[in-house]
Formats: sequence, C-alpha cells, structure tokens
Amino acid sequence: MAVKKRKRPGLLSHTRPRLPTAKQLTPSAPTVSLSSKATRNLINSHHQLLKARERAVHAGDEALVSQIDAKIDANGGLESYQLASKTGQSRERGGDSSTVLLEWIRPLLKRIKQGRQQTENLSAGKLRLLEVGALSTKNACSQHDCIDVTRIDLNSQEPGILQQDFMERPLPTGDDDDKARFHAISLSLVLNYVPSAAQRGEMLKRCSAFFTTSPPSSLPTENTEFAPYLFLVLPAACVLNSRYFNSDRLSDIATSLGYSKVKEKVTNKLIYQLWEFRPLPPDSNKNKSARIFRKEELNPGKMRNNFTITLNAKP
Repeated sequence: MAVKKRKRPGLLSHTRPRLPTAKQLTPSAPTVSLSSKATRNLINSHHQLLKARERAVHAGDEALVSQIDAKIDANGGLESYQLASKTGQSRERGGDSSTVLLEWIRPLLKRIKQGRQQTENLSAGKLRLLEVGALSTKNACSQHDCIDVTRIDLNSQEPGILQQDFMERPLPTGDDDDKARFHAISLSLVLNYVPSAAQRGEMLKRCSAFFTTSPPSSLPTENTEFAPYLFLVLPAACVLNSRYFNSDRLSDIATSLGYSKVKEKVTNKLIYQLWEFRPLPPDSNKNKSARIFRKEELNPGKMRNNFTITLNAKP
C-alpha cells in the first residue's frame, strides 16, 4: 500500500476559499445591528466550516471542499466573518482587545512620550506596532499618539489596512532595515483562525523575524535594554478546553522560540497574554534541545475541542 506524502503547510492565503466581493454579499450578511448571540453564532459557524474544509482538503475530497466553499460563500465569506468580528469588538460590546495591550505597556508609552517631548520631535521615536488581522483603524492603539501602527489583514475592510498575508510579508533584510521591524506584534484572535496546527506554530516562529531589539529612539539613553512584545489573544476554550492543548503546552512552545510571558488576563471568553521576545543564543542549551511539539492528547474528554499548535522544527 502506497504511503501518502505529507504536504508541507502552505501559506495562509492558499488555505482560504475564494471569497465574494462586497457586492456579492448575501442579504443575510452581518451588520453592526447584529445581536451578540447572532454575532457569536456566525463567527462559530465560520470557524467550524473552515475546520471541516481543512479535513476535506487533507482527505483529498474535492467534492466536499466545493460544497463547504459554497456554504462559506452563502454565509458571506470572509467579509461576513470580519464584519461580525468587528461588531463583536466594538466599544459597545467591550471587545477592543488593544485596550488591554495599552494598559500593560502604559509605563513604556509614558517614557516614550516624555522622551518625545524632550526632543521636541513629535514625529519620531514612536513604538512601532504590527497588527495582524486588523479590522479597524480606530481601535485604542490606533488612537495613541506614541504608537505607529502598521495594519494588515487577508481581506482589508477599510483604507489604512494593507491587504496582505502575514506569511507572505517580505522578511526584513539586514540590520539596516530597521523600519521593516517592530517593537510589538499583535495577534489578537488570529491564531485560532489559522486553519492548521502546523501553520499556527509557523506563525509564532515567523514573528521573531520582524522584531527589533532596538528601543524607540525617544527613550532616554539609560533604557538601553529592550525586548519586543508579542500580544496574543485566544478564545479561552482553545487553551482551557482542548484535548490537545493547554497552558503548559503554549508556554513550552513559546519558551522554545525565545518568548517569556510577562502578563496574562483570563476571562470567561478570552485569554490575553503579553510575551517578551529575546533571541536564543545559537549555542544555548535551550536552542540545542529545542523540542518538536506534535499533536497529542493531553486532556481526554468527549466535550473538548481539537484546537492545538504544533512545532515541527527548531527556531
């Protein structure tokens, strides 16, 4: 019996179904007037369809893939999902996760503001933030005068958000390409949308290529040591109710990539985390013994979900 070769995880854009244009959205596409329950149901339905599509792709069932694509299109495609997510993150729903990030890095932003005032150059020295999966240009981070936000998304919903697959974003080249690097990266409700466990691990790994360890130029000279931040937000169920994943596994994966957790907030629905990144020395014991994390059952139970993150190579 011939053994099937495992396909290497592709780019995120290669795992997405074809999407309709805004004009093709069905009358049932979400609006800002959607109730919380309707918003939740639409988002959950979209995630379930993507998971079913992934299984069908791996099984080579092209007919089933086409059927699922039709269902996704009938629900309004990615645009419909994004509009529901945007509604869920509105101030009225208390869902702007960037307010948590601002709260956590407020001391740093205060020092940046003081430094900018002293240099009298208010156009320079900001904290550069890359927001992956951006839905709005008007969230809390975007309104802060000490943060320079670069926003990208697979399907841009408004001007100011670059339509780009993070896994296709050109990597910075050389130490002199600092403008292409960031002091912080936000992955707020992004990893749970990525279709495969392997791609989630690759996304976490790829973030490190976009970090700069050089602090914002407005910081006082005594602040010589600086570690960039990864802001990670996941549905609580992904970490607390998965048969293949838990907090320890997330910490082990992140630590193996050079991250150390500095902040965490857990609610009924979400887990917010702030990680500092410090590159592991090539000859460090951690780097030499970097583990490979596979999909394995950690928490048996019929009522648990199948979310997980895998890591198949060293940093």
